[in-house]
Amino acid sequence: MIELNCRIAQGEPTATLTLPYDKRQRSRMRAMLDDGRDVGIFLERGTTLRNGDLLSDTDGMIVRIAAAAEPVSEVRCDDSLLLARACYHLGNRHVALQIDDGVLRYLHDHVLDNMVRGLGLAPRCVEAPFEPEPGAYGGGHAHSHAHHDHGHDGHAH
Repeated sequence: MIELNCRIAQGEPTATLTLPYDKRQRSRMRAMLDDGRDVGIFLERGTTLRNGDLLSDTDGMIVRIAAAAEPVSEVRCDDSLLLARACYHLGNRHVALQIDDGVLRYLHDHVLDNMVRGLGLAPRCVEAPFEPEPGAYGGGHAHSHAHHDHGHDGHAH
């Protein structure tokens, strides 16, 4: 069994491991590469894998992580205030959310779909990779922002 124990920043992958969101949240597990070979993942506890992440073993093999398509509820809306309200109410329920320009996704749940419909939106179930926001304090994937030097209430970031 191949033992993937290191997350790396760059390299040329020789294999792919496609995983749904719930498995990408595990730091230790057994899985099967897309080509059928067995792998064990042994990463620092609390590690969440993102689409495109690279892992390696002690021999230098590089594996690219791919987010699997899975059932998600998708809401498309041009009204940013209405979409923000949906994000607020879903976030209040600690639902993991993927937020893009005019698009909101969460793992499919008919109860949440009904709540979102009650807000005036029309969720639909689709098969798509799920890449939720990592959270304000939660590691994983970094996003670049052009406005690093700004302050709030007298303290700087």
